[in-house]
Amino acid sequence: MTDFAATKAMFDLPTGVIYLDGNSLGPLPRAATGRVGKMMQDEWGQMLITGWNKAGWMQKSKDLGDRIGRLIGAEPGHVIMGDTLSIKVYQAVASALELNPGRKVVLSDNGNFPSDLYMASGLLKSLGPEYELRVVDPEAVVENITDEIAVLMITEVDYRTGRKHDMKALTEQAHAKGVLAVWDLAHSAGAVPVDLAGCNADFAVGCSYKYLNGGPGAPAFIYVAPRHAETARPALSGWLGHEAPFAFDLDYRPGHGIDRMRVGTPPVIQLTSLEAAMDIWDMADMENVRAKSIELCELFIAEVEARCVGLELASPRDAALRGSQVSFKFREGYAAMQALIDRGVIGDFRAPDIMRFGFTPLYIDEDDVRAAVAIMEDVMAHALWDRAEYKTRHAVT
Repeated sequence: MTDFAATKAMFDLPTGVIYLDGNSLGPLPRAATGRVGKMMQDEWGQMLITGWNKAGWMQKSKDLGDRIGRLIGAEPGHVIMGDTLSIKVYQAVASALELNPGRKVVLSDNGNFPSDLYMASGLLKSLGPEYELRVVDPEAVVENITDEIAVLMITEVDYRTGRKHDMKALTEQAHAKGVLAVWDLAHSAGAVPVDLAGCNADFAVGCSYKYLNGGPGAPAFIYVAPRHAETARPALSGWLGHEAPFAFDLDYRPGHGIDRMRVGTPPVIQLTSLEAAMDIWDMADMENVRAKSIELCELFIAEVEARCVGLELASPRDAALRGSQVSFKFREGYAAMQALIDRGVIGDFRAPDIMRFGFTPLYIDEDDVRAAVAIMEDVMAHALWDRAEYKTRHAVT
């Protein structure tokens, strides 16, 4: 069983703050500052360039890929870290398209994160006018998986509402029609149990700065199923994805297996911070995390609906159909969220009217939920959000 009191003690949480935004940026693991400081002083400072060999910097991308792989049901050796999530989306979709020649359509849904749609659209425009990005309602994905589709590109958990797709069922449907499946796990990794191998996914991507707590700008990961590992061509032919990077050949030869999905130099400082977070995750069982997450979300929904007039549940009511977040609609959602943040309850806002709250049992418990709702009740009952300064939009919402 996961000891959630022990994991909570391993985060540096500000006094007087109830942090319900780990679905956007995870909090700081206490060990990260010392770990990063030691790496910078003892490795970068003293080893200089020799740190790539002596400190094993080059291997971190694969080692951490395997540690995340445990949380997402990936086979060992088939996840690697590096670059941003948008870059990894581009890589996965481009490789999947080439593995399915003769088909020109990528299917997604309008609950997908916009950056995924932007990256796919840009890629397809580069490939030519005969390629198409087809975007449908989430509920219409199944009926639109036809034999003209090359790639199904889906975010498992909707970033706005937490609505959760059935990965296994959709992947089976895709494969039955000869379609390859690419899954975005940005709101799944560390939030819900994922079984990429069991679901027979082709590709998956995700970030490490949300539920995984790697820190702002922490690198993304990409998964390639073993059956594609030696045949998926990396469209972004970065030098570290080369079979022999330090041969400095002028012609590109893809590396073996997941190594070919490397692009640029690994962000060693960020990977070191992520190591500290993964030490906490090594203490956790995802089934325990999921069960506790559902308890917290159910408590939150019940308390909010009983005490906060004016808020409308935007997330699925059935816990099995949502991730580890709860969203409510409110016409002045941005202002209300600013009022909450001003009073120590940190969630976030997504246009046009969504107030989002993330629940991570590693550091959130029942007392936090009840205390947060008490503050929400005060904000809503007394319209404390109705102030000009709360209605001025910041660059990040």
